[in-house]
Amino acid sequence: MTNFNWFVDGSIIGLYLLLAMSAGIYVRKFVGKVDDFLVAGREMNVYLGIASLAATEFGIVTCMYTAESGYKYGFAGVTPGITMALAMLVIGYTGFCIKPLRDSGVITIPELIEKRFGPRVRWLAGVVIVLGGLLNMGVFLRVGGQFLVKIVGLNPASYEFFGFRFGYLEAMMATLLIGVAVYTILGGMLSVLITDFLQFVVMSAGLIAVTILILVNVGWEKIAATVETNYGVGGFNPFVHPELGWQYVVFQILLNSAAVLTWQTTIARVLAAKDSQTGQKIYTRTAFFFVCRFLIPAIWGIAALATLGKVTNTLEAMPTFLSTFVPVGLMGLCIAAMLAADMSTDSSYMLTWGSVIYNDIMAPFRKTPWSEKKGIFVNRTIVALIGVFLLFWGLLYPLEGDLWTYLGITGTIYLASISVLLIASCYWKGANNWGAFGSIIFAAAIPMTFLILDKTPATKEFAKSVGPYYSGIAAYVCSALAMVVFSLLKPRRVEA
Repeated sequence: MTNFNWFVDGSIIGLYLLLAMSAGIYVRKFVGKVDDFLVAGREMNVYLGIASLAATEFGIVTCMYTAESGYKYGFAGVTPGITMALAMLVIGYTGFCIKPLRDSGVITIPELIEKRFGPRVRWLAGVVIVLGGLLNMGVFLRVGGQFLVKIVGLNPASYEFFGFRFGYLEAMMATLLIGVAVYTILGGMLSVLITDFLQFVVMSAGLIAVTILILVNVGWEKIAATVETNYGVGGFNPFVHPELGWQYVVFQILLNSAAVLTWQTTIARVLAAKDSQTGQKIYTRTAFFFVCRFLIPAIWGIAALATLGKVTNTLEAMPTFLSTFVPVGLMGLCIAAMLAADMSTDSSYMLTWGSVIYNDIMAPFRKTPWSEKKGIFVNRTIVALIGVFLLFWGLLYPLEGDLWTYLGITGTIYLASISVLLIASCYWKGANNWGAFGSIIFAAAIPMTFLILDKTPATKEFAKSVGPYYSGIAAYVCSALAMVVFSLLKPRRVEA
């Protein structure tokens, strides 16, 4: 059973969706140029940037994997949030890489990379960014659908039709996709920023209300005692947790530092800011949010462990707990908050991966400049095609194991190399295109090989013995080494 009431809670959700869709569609008339569509004319101020970045980086998928981390690892599962907050604070304060990146006036990172390493490196960088980004985002719809089906109490059963399975889960996935795609395709970044602000307000209200309810009814003492009973000291210290350890912490430091520097949806806020100082302020003032981003859902996950005990599907433990814990009325606000978070995340991700395809991968095929009208049409078509890919990938890919680990490994496919290329572009005069090619190839090959070995029955045990954390660390180390070694190997031109 679930506490969800279709009349009361459904009305709250319907009202929110109506407001969000109306606001997103309304601003389509202000989109006259490609820059308006991709970077909102570079007019974003600090406060809108904070709301937009916070809303974008907290979706249903975020809530699900952070709650799962709390359920499986206790408070040690909050480690990624701490490392990301510290990275964002340091990089925002110093302007490391993000200041020269914004001052360059580019729309995407590969555009800056071309200025240093040439058009071929830019094209390959665009390919790995889209590859890693789409594989990473490919599970978003399925996870969002799982949350909604579980918390509303719908029947998860589905039926096979021409090789695909269809049921309430698949219907939820399609509904989420259509709702997000409509205003993203019409309004681009302007729609994303306007709806992000509304979604930030609704999301914050829902998260705070549910967390207070948990702390009052479950209690902090019971939550802390549950972690102590199930995980001992390891539930508070990731270094001594038997499933985590130092390699987990090092991987999180590398992963989240690279994400702050080069994750396209995050960097898009810097590139859309009025100037580099505004971009830096957005980073420093949003930094602490990333601790909350992991801590609040982790508390929900631990509360699920305290209430439900051990369950088979750890990813669904949190929505199963909330479905009977949150009362009518607040349930509607909770689901509206999750939908707000999810719509913001999905729209931003679709737009930013689309911008890389248009601006970097398709650049060599535009022999002459396109008109603004044609450019906007092509961008809208790309976003629509990304939506179709996400739906089919979500239907076909079997998600197994820890969700955050999957996201970290797929993200590393491009984060490892693009972060190295960005740093080298800004600060190392000796870097060249040999080093750039080597860095991209090694950084993409290692995590992709691990994913393939992990999904192949004959090599699954070997992949398990290596583990995702050592694989991830190797990708970052080898990417940096390849940049240095291959750059030094390239013969230097002797000037007459």
